[in-house]
Amino acid sequence: MNKEIFRIAIPNIISNITVPLMGLVSTAIVGRWSGDAAVIGALALGVSIFNFIYWNCSFIRMGTSGLTAQAYGAGNFHETTAMLVRAVVISLAMGVACVILQRPLGALSLWLMNGDGLVADYFYARIWAMPAGILLFGIYGWFVGMQNATIPMTISIIVNSLHIVVGYWFVFSYDMGIVGIAYASVVSQWIGLALAVLLILLFFRKTFRPVKLAEVLKFDAMRRFFSVNGDIIVRTFCNVGVYTFFTAASARMGNDAVLAVNTVLMQCLMLFSYMSDGFAYAAEAMTGRFVGAKDLPSLKRCLRYCVIWTFTTAAIAVTAYVVGWDELFVAFMESGSEADIAEILKVAERYVGWIIAIPIFAAMPFMLDGVMAGATLTRVMRNSMFWATVAFFAIYYALLPVIGNDALWLAFTLYIILRLVLQYFMSHRLEDIYKKAER
Repeated sequence: MNKEIFRIAIPNIISNITVPLMGLVSTAIVGRWSGDAAVIGALALGVSIFNFIYWNCSFIRMGTSGLTAQAYGAGNFHETTAMLVRAVVISLAMGVACVILQRPLGALSLWLMNGDGLVADYFYARIWAMPAGILLFGIYGWFVGMQNATIPMTISIIVNSLHIVVGYWFVFSYDMGIVGIAYASVVSQWIGLALAVLLILLFFRKTFRPVKLAEVLKFDAMRRFFSVNGDIIVRTFCNVGVYTFFTAASARMGNDAVLAVNTVLMQCLMLFSYMSDGFAYAAEAMTGRFVGAKDLPSLKRCLRYCVIWTFTTAAIAVTAYVVGWDELFVAFMESGSEADIAEILKVAERYVGWIIAIPIFAAMPFMLDGVMAGATLTRVMRNSMFWATVAFFAIYYALLPVIGNDALWLAFTLYIILRLVLQYFMSHRLEDIYKKAER
C-alpha cells in the first residue's frame, strides 16, 4: 500500500516543485535582460492574472480524476475512455472560449490588476496557450485517475524546462522582453499537449474502448460530470477568494514590514502544500479506485497510511520552520538591505508561530480534500468550503480592530480547521465514503 501511495505522491510533489522554480528562473531572465523593476513587476502581474484563471479552471483536473479513478477501480474501461473524451471536449471548449473572449477577458483582468501596456502585451501573447493549458488539466486528471502520476510529472518537467529555454532564447536572441516569456509559455504548453497525446497512445491504447461522441455527451453522464465540477468550481472560487483576500488585507495593513512578513510566511505555507498535495493526489486517485472496486478494507488501509505520511510531512515542515525560519526569511529577502532584513526579522518574530502551527492543522484538511474528490463527495467539499469561507471573513472583521494582523492569521487558521471539521461531520464521520466502497 505504501508503495502504491508513493508511486503517485512522489511524482506529484516533483511536478509541484517545478512550477515555482520555472517562475523564479523566468523572473531572473527578465531581470537580467532589463534590470527595470517596472518590467519585472509587469511580468509578476501578468503571471498573477493567468495563475488566477488557471486556478479557477483547475476543477476540470479534480473532477476528471475522481470519476476516472472510480471507473478504473470498477474495471470499466469503456467509461475511462469516455471520461478522457469528455474531459478533452469540455477542456477544449473552455480554452477556445478564452481565446474568442480574450478582449473582454483581458480588459477586465487589466482593470482589476491595474495593469499597464506591458501587462497587456504579455496577456494577449500568452492567451494563445490557454487551450493547451486547460486541455493539459483535463488530461492530467485522467492520468491520475488511471493511477499514473509518472507521465504527468515527465510532461511537467519537459514543459517547464522548455519554457525556460525558449524564454531565454526569445528574450535575448529576439529582444522580446516579457512578451518572449509569454510566447515561451505558448510554445511549451502546446508541445506538452502533443507529448501528452503521444504518451496516451503509447501507454493506454490497450485500455481504449470504442465510444461514440453522442454517448460521451449523453445527458446523464454530462449532468454527473457538471454536477461534480460545479461543486468543485464553487469550492475553488471560495479557496481562491480567501488566498487573494489574504494578500490584499496584508497590503491594507499599511505596514510594509508586515506585508513582507505575511508574504514570506504564506510562501512557506505554499512550500508545505507542494509536499502535502502529493499525498492528497494519492488519496484522491486511490480513494476513487477502491470506491470503484468496492474494496472497503483497502480503502481504509489507504486512508490510514495517507494520514500517517501527511502528518510526517507536516512534522518535517514544522521542524524546518522552527529550526530555520530566519534563514528562510533571509533567503526570500536577499535583495533587501541589511537594515530592511533586520526590521523584517524583528516583525517576523511576532508572527512566525502561525506558520509553525498551520502545517499541523492543515495536514488533514489538505489530504481530506483529495479523499472527498476521489469519492466524488463534491457537495460536501463545496458546502464545507463555503461555510469555512464565511467564518474566515466574519472572524477577520470581528477581531481586526482588536488584534490587528493576528486577526488575519487567526481567521486563516480557523478557516483551515473548520474545513476539516465540517467535512468530517458532513460526511457523517466519513461513513458516506465507506458506504460507497461497500459491496
